[in-house]
Amino acid sequence: MIGRERIEKREYEILSPFASKAAESRGRREPEEQCAIRTDYQRDRDRIIHSKSFRRLMHKTQVFLAPEGDHFRTRLTHTIEVSQISRTIARALGLNEDLTEAIAMGHDLGHTPFGHNGEKVLDSIHKGGFRHNIQSLRVADVLESGSARRGMNLTMEVRDGILNHTGLGTPLTLEGQIVKISDRVAYINHDIDDALRSGVITADDLPKQCLSVLGETHRARIDTLVTDLINSSWQTERISMSSVCMEHMDLLRDFMFQNVYHNNRVKKDEDLQKVKNIIESLYRYFQENPTMLPEELQRMIPEFGLDEMVKDYIAGMTDRYAMNLYTDLFVPRGWK
Repeated sequence: MIGRERIEKREYEILSPFASKAAESRGRREPEEQCAIRTDYQRDRDRIIHSKSFRRLMHKTQVFLAPEGDHFRTRLTHTIEVSQISRTIARALGLNEDLTEAIAMGHDLGHTPFGHNGEKVLDSIHKGGFRHNIQSLRVADVLESGSARRGMNLTMEVRDGILNHTGLGTPLTLEGQIVKISDRVAYINHDIDDALRSGVITADDLPKQCLSVLGETHRARIDTLVTDLINSSWQTERISMSSVCMEHMDLLRDFMFQNVYHNNRVKKDEDLQKVKNIIESLYRYFQENPTMLPEELQRMIPEFGLDEMVKDYIAGMTDRYAMNLYTDLFVPRGWK
């Protein structure tokens, strides 16, 4: 049998000196007996994949609100694409694929319904503000509880990677740094693909200077960026991209904000107003009716406060659950 100890030993034999070794993990907040078969990073990945919050990503918006079609990305497919890109880079650099995959799979667990638009609304009404990376860690630490423990009790390396996958913080591990940049590589390129499919933009609209450097197709751009990341990061203590590729990827990102993310055809004013009404109405309702919260969240009110638990409940909702609940609570039955 190839068990945990043999896997840990093999990591020292085949991985880069810069890789995070499972045997050297800083451990968990609550000590646990180790698995005979899986390393701690493998267990973290499995806990995330088997969690309810991971499954809910299937029905959470990536970019397009209420898209008409089956081929647009969701928060779950985005997560899988980030994981695939991250693992390719980690493998080529001799870094720890298990740790990389665990961080990638968990990085968006705290995303709100309706994507970043839902996040923006919740940030504006919740007293403590809202950031999905912080919420992702809260999901892992507190909300995704099993029968024997609170939270998933993930390793410190995975928790750090989830928290710092966006924002100004830099992940402590190279594996976490890979996920941080792979997240951007993935969403810029797959959002271009979805925008082209929807007709919001055409191939002729894309900045020519970016295409000449990064590639004309989705496949070519991913290959260029991943290859550049690997070449730029080989045998170094930092994950980085060449200045040329970084410059043109940032130009593509700017193009997407100007032409897609803020495009009224993608997010109509009336749809954005619906998102605002749904989240604000649900937030007020559960503030005024705390006994309507799920029992497990009610039990946490004395420890965390009512507002925090209301925020947790709404952030965990899928798009369709939030819409259906809003309809049940606020739309007269004769109007449905």
